[in-house]
Amino acid sequence: MNERQQARRPGGRGARVRAAVHQAVTDLVSERGYGKFTVGEVAARAGVADSSIYRRWGNLDALLTDVALTRLNALSPMPDTGSLEGDLRAYAAQVARVITGPDGLAVLRLAVTLSSNGQQGLQARADFLAERNQKLQSMLDRAGERGEDAPDALGVLDHVMAPMYVRVLLGIGPLTPEYVDGLVDRLL
Repeated sequence: MNERQQARRPGGRGARVRAAVHQAVTDLVSERGYGKFTVGEVAARAGVADSSIYRRWGNLDALLTDVALTRLNALSPMPDTGSLEGDLRAYAAQVARVITGPDGLAVLRLAVTLSSNGQQGLQARADFLAERNQKLQSMLDRAGERGEDAPDALGVLDHVMAPMYVRVLLGIGPLTPEYVDGLVDRLL
């Protein structure tokens, strides 16, 4: 096994660096908010060189996107309950828990903030949205393969996710289980 292969193995140095950098970003976001720190500050907190971050992520926007997606994917995996209705209810409930949790508002603000950070920010936001859309589409594709009439991913976003995001971003009304289930009911 060569050096490059060793660096990529799970639990190797690369995994430790990634974990340290992700933790540094999470801590800095909690303390200051998104975009209120530099790559140098992340590197110092993580105990790595700036060049390690630039080599792996390219820029702060790409790093923030990776951290947000990693957290979101860990906290909100796509369910597979065996039915579209069950999957949508479980997914909507997960999203509601995540976006009302301690880091939820920050993750939503990240997508908005990236839009105003020039071309790199727009690309990072596009990557963030494409990743989540791909996972959502896989859930909808499974439903189609079972013979269920599945909406498209944009329909789920428009009718289930967007109303929850708006409520959290604007601080209006709680995301009760009844409210979230009602969104799914209207979509179906």
